[in-house]
Formats: sequence, structure tokens, C-alpha cells
Amino acid sequence: MTIIIGLIIAGASLIGGFAALGGKVLVLWQPYEFVIIVGVALGTYVVANPLKVIRDTARAIGEALVHSVPKKRDYLDVVGVLYALMRELRAKGRNEVEPHIEDPDNSEIFRKFPSLQKHKPLRMFVCDYFRLIIVGNARPHEIEALMDEELETIARDKMKPYHALAVLAEALPAIGIVAAVLGVIKAMGAIDQSPQILGGLIGAALVGTFLGIFLSYALVTPLANNIKGVRERRLRPYIIVKQSLLAFMNGAAPQIAVEHGRKTINASDRPSIDEVENETMTHAVMASGDNVQELNQKGAA
Repeated sequence: MTIIIGLIIAGASLIGGFAALGGKVLVLWQPYEFVIIVGVALGTYVVANPLKVIRDTARAIGEALVHSVPKKRDYLDVVGVLYALMRELRAKGRNEVEPHIEDPDNSEIFRKFPSLQKHKPLRMFVCDYFRLIIVGNARPHEIEALMDEELETIARDKMKPYHALAVLAEALPAIGIVAAVLGVIKAMGAIDQSPQILGGLIGAALVGTFLGIFLSYALVTPLANNIKGVRERRLRPYIIVKQSLLAFMNGAAPQIAVEHGRKTINASDRPSIDEVENETMTHAVMASGDNVQELNQKGAA
């Protein structure tokens, strides 16, 4: 929504300011210059990027338009699942936890937290590292190194649309110059015409340069930065999982371990300690089938 509002403000200011200076707004209407610039830009984008990145770019633009980032409820579900699994592992052992991580689709714990249940990559991330913890051979620093490597790989894949659009934004001014040169060539072909006609052709050619710069700095670059911000926030749940599990492996109780993860959430979206204890932890205990009154006893054991 903010993207659309921003574009309306930018467009209105541009056209309104040009008209206030006495410019003829209709001169800016050069559809074929637009076709050349946008067509060449799309063509070079297809040449430079594999089909997977092109599809992911469309998905990333959609996420940016609706600002699809994790909300407080999503974070509560993440720490809720972590708490429930850590508590099961500490209180009952690996045999009770293995069915949940081996078949999360049918797990009563995962079913109680629908946002994480639907997020298959994150759910797999959680299950994979709980599986490593259950095996018991890996030490915390080894798990941390492995997590860092996987998170770097995930981030690199998620940021490909941003990097691709950033490169396109850098190329758009030059593509605008190409369109302007074609317009000048056309104008030179009418050099014997009247100054009024020749001036109109040259003005139309210069619109190409204007469009290339405008699309680069007023549309594609801001959109790429918005995509970067959205994708970074969508990666935050993975950091929560990492910090919580590392704290748990180093001996922290489940309540303390999820607090390590909670602290990595942006302040504007971060649930309070009371919210985590009263809602998420209680929900996790109910999901595991135990009595709520046992929360402090087994959680701190």
C-alpha cells in the first residue's frame, strides 16, 4: 500500500511541477519510448537471470506490495513450537519427540501453531536441527557453524530478486540513453523539416533519457530496497530458532532458551515476556498433553 501511495505522490509531484513550470504535459506522453525502455529492460533481465529468479522476483514484488512480513502471532507460534519441543525433550526424552519431528504434518504440537505448520521451509529447519540435537553427537559450536552456513545460503537465495533488480536499476539510465539516441536518429532524418517539427522530435527523444532515469531512481531502486527489507524480516524466524536452540544446547531451560530467541525480534513486533509465558508457553503445554500446572515444574527441571 505504501508503495502505491509513494508512486502517486512522486508522479503527481513530477507532472504537477512540470506543468507549473509551463511545460506541456502531453510532450511527456511518448509511448514508444516507454516500449523501447521497458522492453529492453525486461529482455536484459530475462537474459541475466534464470527462470527461478524471475519467478521469485514476481513473488517478491507481491510480498513487497502487501508488506508480507511476520506478525506478532507468527513469532508467538515459532517460540511456542520451540518451547513445546524443548520441554518434551527435557521432560520425556527423545522417544517422545521423534514422532513430532519425523512427521510434523501429523504432529499435535505443530498443528497447534498454524502459521509455522504452513511455513514448510521453516518447519523443516526446526525439525532438522532438533533431529541433530536428538542424535547427541554434535556439539553446540558445530551446530552453530552449520546453522550459520545454512542461514547464509537461505539469505543468498532470498536476496537474489533484490540483487537482480538493483542491477537492472543501474542499467535503466543507459537504456534510456539508447532510446534517446534512437529518437535523435529519427529527428536527424527529418532535418529538412521546420524547426517546430524538428523541435518536437528532439523533445520526444529526450523523454527517453528522462524515463530511464525516472524508472531507475524513482521506481526500480525503491522497489528493490523494499523487497530487501521484507525479505530480511521474513528471515527473522530462522534467527529466533537458531538462538533458542543454541541456548538450549548450552544448558538453558526452555523458558530461558526462547527468551534468547525473543530478544532477536524487532522491537515493534516483539511479544512481551508476559505474552510469551501466558499464551505461547501455556499453549505449548496444552499441545503436548500435559497439565498446565506442571509448566514451572517441568520447564525449569
